[in-house]
Amino acid sequence: MPRSGFADLPLHGGRVPAWLAGRMARLGEAVVEHILAGYGPSGLLTRLSDPFWFQALGCVLGMDWHSSGITTAVVGALKRAIQPRAAEFGLTICGGRGRHSRRTPDELRAYAAAAGGLDGNALARASRLTARIDNNAVADGFQLYLHAFAISAAGEWAVVQQGMNAGTGMARRYHWHSATAGDFTADPHTAIHGRPQGVILNLVDARAGRAQQAMLELAGQPVLKTLGEARRLAMPRRHEVRAQDLDLKRLGAVLAVAQERELRDFANLLLVEGLGPRTLQALALVAEVVHGAPARFHDPARFAFAHGGKDGHPFPVPLKTYDETIAVLRRGLDAGRVERSEKLDAFCRLDRLARAVERGLEPAADFPAVIARERELSPSLQGRTVFGSARRRRAGAQLRLFNLSRRD
Repeated sequence: MPRSGFADLPLHGGRVPAWLAGRMARLGEAVVEHILAGYGPSGLLTRLSDPFWFQALGCVLGMDWHSSGITTAVVGALKRAIQPRAAEFGLTICGGRGRHSRRTPDELRAYAAAAGGLDGNALARASRLTARIDNNAVADGFQLYLHAFAISAAGEWAVVQQGMNAGTGMARRYHWHSATAGDFTADPHTAIHGRPQGVILNLVDARAGRAQQAMLELAGQPVLKTLGEARRLAMPRRHEVRAQDLDLKRLGAVLAVAQERELRDFANLLLVEGLGPRTLQALALVAEVVHGAPARFHDPARFAFAHGGKDGHPFPVPLKTYDETIAVLRRGLDAGRVERSEKLDAFCRLDRLARAVERGLEPAADFPAVIARERELSPSLQGRTVFGSARRRRAGAQLRLFNLSRRD
């Protein structure tokens, strides 16, 4: 089974506050429903196996944009949202952090029995093997402490697991996907890439076959191989978001849709909602998480401009906007059959509108102005962090957050 990629993240402690955890579960549930409606369980599992998309989802949900906690929080939010509706959704998430990870095989067997047609023991074996390979067979210095196994009723699965290295203060998240069959003991990874730490011992490289056999016979030595490069995401240790962390053109397109009068009016017309520009900004980024292609997520920090971060970076979580985003998404999902189809299509067209702005114009976000404006607005949007509510600042931030120019 190919491993899809990995992410290196600063190791952070702490808990998600209750005022954010509940919202993360509700928004996560709405995002999952939109993806299932448009792309089915396979589409969701494909996204979960992409480290960049997973990071972007965590940013949209208001977690710290770069820390290890994004993995635990997103897995927890999605599990709380999906498990009670597993039969309806046609998939579930098993496992989690610590003791929850050890329950994964039993949870998989229970789901297989309920879904019918699945081999629970084979799924439990896949769970154990992915964990043992990343924890033991690839000696990269990280010890697993979180293991989540997402499985559909059709038997397709994705694994998200995370290890820590206390010595370096870093965490590493590993992603797997069952979409392509393979041998767990012969190149199950597309490869692994991390910060240089010397030679990595890889006992599941195809060229280590003789070493595997020799170990079984209690003789010989394993083959050493430095692994190559996979889809990878390495996040910085610093807390603040900088312009270099994101695509200013793509952010500029989203801001244009939310701020420019004609574009904003058209976006409102699409959604049939009297929405303010700040909510449209958040919805455009959530729409991209639902409908965007993999190439759209190389700068996951950009998605923190939907709902900020609980540590105050790039700005406090705007609870008013967050709740409006959930309400708009839920109204579309809870509508009658015909109206639901129209609203889901409108949400998809919002994503297409932002891309059309990118193609037709040269938008560029004024990064300092965007940050200043968000922090100025924060108190009026019930901005909040783990340190408390946002305080009112002096007015005076630039109102022009982006520049638009026609392409030649």
